[in-house]
Amino acid sequence: MNKAFVKENDGGDDDEELSPALRLPAGSKNYMTRRGYDALRAELDQLVRIERPKLVETVAWAAGNGDRSENGDYIYGKKRLREIDRRIRFLIKRIESAEVVDPERQQELEQVFFGATVSFCDLDTDEEQTWQIVGVDEADASQGRISWISPLARAVLKARVGDVVRFQSPAGMREIEVVEIRYV
Repeated sequence: MNKAFVKENDGGDDDEELSPALRLPAGSKNYMTRRGYDALRAELDQLVRIERPKLVETVAWAAGNGDRSENGDYIYGKKRLREIDRRIRFLIKRIESAEVVDPERQQELEQVFFGATVSFCDLDTDEEQTWQIVGVDEADASQGRISWISPLARAVLKARVGDVVRFQSPAGMREIEVVEIRYV
C-alpha cells in the first residue's frame, strides 16, 4: 500500500511525539546521571538483543501461515515491531546526545546543581520534601527524582542552604526554603 494512504511516520523526528515533560529545551544538552545512562543502555540492549529478534521470529512464523489480512499474530507482531523500532531509534538518539554528569564529582557542594539531592521546607505548609535533580529520561516522582527542567528544579538551581526561593508551580506561586544539599 502506498504510504500516502497510511498514517505512519517514516521515522522522522520522534521528539514531536514526546510529552512536554520529556522534551529537552532547544539547544540544551541531555544531562543524565550514570544510573540514568546505564538504564537507557540496558533498555536498548534488551530491545535489540532479546525482544526484537524474538518478535521477528514470531512475525516470520505468522507470515508463513498464509493469509496475512486476518492473521492476528502477524498484524500485532508488525505493529509491535514498529513500536520497538521507534523506541530503539529514540534510545539511540538520547544515548548519543547524553552528557553524563557524576553528582559525586561536584565541586560546588554548597550550591544546588544537577544531581543534587535537595531538602526544602514549603513555607506555606511547613511540609519538608526531598528531591534529587536528574535527567529528563530518569525523572520519577514516586522515587523522589525530578527533571532538571521542571519548575521546582529550575527554581532551586544555584540556591544555597537557607535561601528562600519563589517559583510558579502548577498549583500556583510557592515559597520554599532550602534546608539541605547533598551529592550522593
